[in-house]
Amino acid sequence: MIRTIITPENQDVSIHIPESYVGRKMEVLLYAIDELNTEETQKKKKTSDFRGKLNLTDEQYTDFQNHLKDVRNEWNNDI
Repeated sequence: MIRTIITPENQDVSIHIPESYVGRKMEVLLYAIDELNTEETQKKKKTSDFRGKLNLTDEQYTDFQNHLKDVRNEWNNDI
């Protein structure tokens, strides 16, 4: 694998492909590093950020909790 960072001086970029890569499928990615850094610095969500997002009625909540209890109990059953 070859990885390099360049700063182009115009809109054209030429690359030299090693002989061992000729005839092989390759993936070429082009992105600006500052764009990647912007995506990485976005706030990472925690599981607690999703608390209360289901907006369940009391009946739906009870049904959901019963379902979870049944699913968890299945792990204790011998197969």
